[in-house]
Amino acid sequence: MSDKKIILIGYSGHAYVVLETLLENGYEVIGYFEKEKNDNDPFNLPYLGFEKNQNFIDFDKNIAFVIGIGDNNLRQNVAGFIESKGKRVQTVINDSALISKSAIVDNGSFINKRVVVNALAQIGKNVILNTGCIIEHECILEDGVHIAPGAVLAGNVNVGRNTFIGANAVIKQGVVIGNDVIIGAGTVVISNIPDGKKIVGNPGRII
Repeated sequence: MSDKKIILIGYSGHAYVVLETLLENGYEVIGYFEKEKNDNDPFNLPYLGFEKNQNFIDFDKNIAFVIGIGDNNLRQNVAGFIESKGKRVQTVINDSALISKSAIVDNGSFINKRVVVNALAQIGKNVILNTGCIIEHECILEDGVHIAPGAVLAGNVNVGRNTFIGANAVIKQGVVIGNDVIIGAGTVVISNIPDGKKIVGNPGRII
């Protein structure tokens, strides 16, 4: 399998950010998958079809895949489908990110420009660490998490599956955040959050 040839899944919004990092890191993006060909094609990528069509044949190619989908649940579902076909979802890390040698980053995750991941942090599968966020020492992010630009997780924070943490949010050290939580932009979280809650404000409150 070529480590430098990639098929992009999704081609709008977040996918443009992923695509720029792929190009900056020297990958050859041979095209994209979507339900339909996009009218807006800012990077002049070939349309390869929709991966779930019955007559789809591109899974025969010896090429890895990258997911450019911001929605946590959809990204996880697509990753599971790709892996069910025996294919690999590539991890992509921007060259400007600072990742501790003792940190662990699992398959399919995307780490954007100027992200910092510090000592002994654990990043799960299909996680997005967006522009300039900080993941401090010993944080644990489970699969499908999305950390938005500028958010800061202090040390020993645990974040459950498919949780979204908004831009410039701050999470106090040692806080445990459940699965499927949404934390609004600029929120300051100082206590644990159960599964499925929506949190806003400073200090953060459930809405």
